[in-house]
Amino acid sequence: MPDRPSKSLNQLLWHLPWDVSAPDVEARVNAVVMDSRRVQPGSLFVAISGGKSDGHGYIPDAIRRGASAVVGTQPVPGLAVPYVQVPDGRLALAYLCAAFRDFPARKLLVIGVTGTDGKTTTCNMLYHILQAAGARVGMISTVNAQIGDDVLDTGFHVTTPESPDVQRYLDKMVRAGLTHVILEATSHGLAQQRVAACDFDIGVITNITHEHLDYHGTYQAYRAAKGSLFASLANTPAKSFNPPRGAVLNRDDRSYDYLAEISQVAQLSYGLDPKAQVRAVQVAEQREGLRFTVEGHDLAGKAFAVPVATRLEGAYNVANSLAAVAAAMGFLGVPPEAVQQGLAAMPGVPGRMERLDLGQDFSAIVDFAHTPNALQRSLEAARSMTNGRVIAVFGSAGLRDRQKRRMMAEVSGELADFTVLTAEDPRSESLDGILEEMAGGVTAKGGVEGKTFWRIPDRGEAIRYALRLARPGDLVIACGKGHEQSMCFGETEYPWDDRIAMRAALAELLGAPGPEMPYLPTQSPST
Repeated sequence: MPDRPSKSLNQLLWHLPWDVSAPDVEARVNAVVMDSRRVQPGSLFVAISGGKSDGHGYIPDAIRRGASAVVGTQPVPGLAVPYVQVPDGRLALAYLCAAFRDFPARKLLVIGVTGTDGKTTTCNMLYHILQAAGARVGMISTVNAQIGDDVLDTGFHVTTPESPDVQRYLDKMVRAGLTHVILEATSHGLAQQRVAACDFDIGVITNITHEHLDYHGTYQAYRAAKGSLFASLANTPAKSFNPPRGAVLNRDDRSYDYLAEISQVAQLSYGLDPKAQVRAVQVAEQREGLRFTVEGHDLAGKAFAVPVATRLEGAYNVANSLAAVAAAMGFLGVPPEAVQQGLAAMPGVPGRMERLDLGQDFSAIVDFAHTPNALQRSLEAARSMTNGRVIAVFGSAGLRDRQKRRMMAEVSGELADFTVLTAEDPRSESLDGILEEMAGGVTAKGGVEGKTFWRIPDRGEAIRYALRLARPGDLVIACGKGHEQSMCFGETEYPWDDRIAMRAALAELLGAPGPEMPYLPTQSPST
C-alpha cells in the first residue's frame, strides 16, 4: 500500500528546478522509485545513469512491473507510458521524492553536518543536547535514522541514504510531530544530490582532510562537494516558523577560509585558535572522558563560559563537542544546562573508540578510523590511554583512494609500536597488492616486517595475532570498520562486525565463553 496519497505527474513536475515539457498523457503517481525492482503499479520510475549500471536499461522492466511514468536523461521514444527527459536524473529524483511527500524538510529545522571525520559523533552530540533542551528532534546518520522511539538501519556501508529514503525519513519525522532534524551529509551524498531538497537551515563542518579522492579526483573537488551544503544555505526557501540560518565553521581546519567565503549566511567559528568565536579551555583528558570549558559568544554577541564533561575519549572529541555547542548555543539559543546535560548523557557512538572488556589485562578498542587523519587522531588518543604499547590492526579498501593506503600505513609506522595490516573491503582488487602498498608505507617509517609489523590477510586472524602480542597494560585497537556490519570481497558482502570478531578472539585467548569468529573467504580451513 502507498504510504502517501497519489499525485498527478504534472503536479510533481511543476516542482522541478527546470522547465520541462509536460507529457501529452496525464498519469497518477503513488510512489517515486529509482530501482526497477521496487516498482509497483502506479510508480514513477526515475532512471539514473552512472555507477555500475544505467537505469535507462531497466525502463522496460519498470513498465512491465506497472510504472505509470518514467523520468530519464536520455531520449527514449516510443514508450507505452509518459516519459519526461530532464538534465540531471539525481537532482530530479530528489525533488520528485520531496514533492511527492509535500517537502517535509520545509516543516522542520534542518541541521546538516558534514566533514571527513567526526560527523556521526557530532550529530549524536547535537541530538542529545537538543533532546536535553526539550526539542522534538530526529536524526539521520550513516549509522541509523532516529525517529522518536524508532531506530531504523540506514545500510551496510557508510554513506548518506539515497534521496527516496532521506525524504521518507523526513516525512516520518513530520508525521511523528518532530520539529528538528540532524542530517549527516557525506561528500557522496552531496555530490550525488541525495540531500537536495532537504532545505538546510544550519550547516556544520567538522573538517576536510584527505579522503575519497578516488571519487572526487582532487582535494579541491572533494572540498567543493562538502562546500555545496554551505553554499546552499542562502537559497533555502523561507519557512513558516522562521528558523535561524547559519554556518558553523572549524577555525582550526584548512577549509575555513574557503567555507567562510562561500557561506553567504551568518557564521560562527569554533576551535582552539584564539580567533575562534567558540573555544575550549582547561581541557583535561581522563579515563572516564573529557572535561573542559567552552567559552565564546552566540550570534547576538552574548558571552558564555560553560564547563562540560563527556564520556567520550580522545582529544579530537573536543572539536566535535565545540561544533555541536556552537550550533546549539550560538544559533539555536540552547541554555548552558542543556548543553551540559546532553554531553554528559551521551553514550559512546557504536564503533567509535568502543572498549571491549572480557576481563583481559590490556585494553581492546574498536574504532571507525579509516582515513589518514582519523587514524592519526585515534592512535594519538590510544597513546594517551595507556602507558604500555599500542598495537594497531587495520587495512585499506579496494577500488577506493589508493594514496591513503601508504599514508595510513605511514601514520601507524610512526605512532603505533606494532602494526598488523589486514583486509578491509578489498572488493575486486588484489588483497595482496593492497597489503604490499601498505607495507611500503610502514617500511618507509622504519618498520621491520616480522618484528614491528605483519601482513595477515584474514582480518579475524589479524585481530587474534594482535591480541596475542599484547602484554599487561598494552592497548590493541582495530580500526577501519567500526560499526559496519559487512565486508566486501569481490561483489559479495560477507556479514562482519569488528566488535564481534574482537570479542570472539578475546574469548578464545582467555578460554572464556564468547561469540564465534565471523567467516571471511580469507579464513584458512583449519581456523
